[in-house]
Amino acid sequence: MTYPWHLYVLSTIYVFAGIMHFIKPQLYLRVMPLYLPNHKLLILLSGIAEVVLGISVCIPILKNIAIYGLIAMLITFLMVHFYMLSSKKASAGIPTWVLLLRIPLQFVLMYWAYYYLKF
Repeated sequence: MTYPWHLYVLSTIYVFAGIMHFIKPQLYLRVMPLYLPNHKLLILLSGIAEVVLGISVCIPILKNIAIYGLIAMLITFLMVHFYMLSSKKASAGIPTWVLLLRIPLQFVLMYWAYYYLKF
């Protein structure tokens, strides 16, 4: 089955983001909420999830499950975005306005994934 080109863009974004968890884990370690345990393991698992889900949206039998997985992952990542707003140290030097824009962006990304359930 051939999907719209923008589904492949979505897939590529998640695969790239997941790979970055392995290439630059220190970036993710800096923004992990203190109340979460075992930061290194969580970064590894979230990287694996992004790669697997990113690839799975292109596989017809797995697409819908992967879309729900992406949406669940994005909902979970909201806690990191809110945590980054909690203090100067947690923000990792990112301007507050950028951090604030990332929250509605999560919902845009959720809708973008949800859109492909009809294909």
